[in-house]
Amino acid sequence: MEQFDRRGLIGILGASAAGLVAVSSSASAKSRDKDEKGTEEGELKPITAYELPDLPYPADALEPHLDAETLAIHHGKHHASYVKGLNDALEKMAVAQKSGNFDSIQAISRAIAFHGAGHELHTLYFANLGPHSEPPKGVLAEALTLQFGSLETMKAHLAAATNKVAGSGWGMLAYEPLGSRLLVLQIEKHENQIIPGAVPLLVIDAWEHAYYLKYQNKRADYVSAVMNVIDWARVEERFERALA
Repeated sequence: MEQFDRRGLIGILGASAAGLVAVSSSASAKSRDKDEKGTEEGELKPITAYELPDLPYPADALEPHLDAETLAIHHGKHHASYVKGLNDALEKMAVAQKSGNFDSIQAISRAIAFHGAGHELHTLYFANLGPHSEPPKGVLAEALTLQFGSLETMKAHLAAATNKVAGSGWGMLAYEPLGSRLLVLQIEKHENQIIPGAVPLLVIDAWEHAYYLKYQNKRADYVSAVMNVIDWARVEERFERALA
């Protein structure tokens, strides 16, 4: 895979970018300048519990590729459970910190990583889908062509990686700033096999709860269907933020 270092972009391709845990915050980077409460840039915001974001479209908007019942259960039940699990784990960590008793630190840390990554990845997954899917343009299209040869080759690579995830997990297109390149990654569960610093641009949920009602055990059919509802404009926005 060629390194993406074309002239005119060299100065920004090596820029530092947020890691996986910053997926949702990077999506609202512009709000950091000053939020609705008047917090100035550089000031710490109050720490609040995580909340389940609304779906960015009606549950039936991705029909016939992704059915409304699966999408509603996936978001309202499964995604919600990761939000609750993350908040519960953080509460346990706060108790441990206050008491000074860290006997359960391993289990609590694992729960935070599992539920936290699950929440972040689901937030990105629902956000990178949409009823209107047009091929990427601009710098993302240029990078995909340079590194993969074509959009279709990248999609085939991503589909193969997602289909071959061992057990439950995710397929991901990410930007890795240290090497200034796009990478297709596999993630086991929610948190294993992640490259620190790689910025997620596009993810495909390969857990059975994402597709079993409509596609049963035919994961490849589900992955093929997802390709029809990717909102490439949103993916390109993330790529441009990663380069900035």
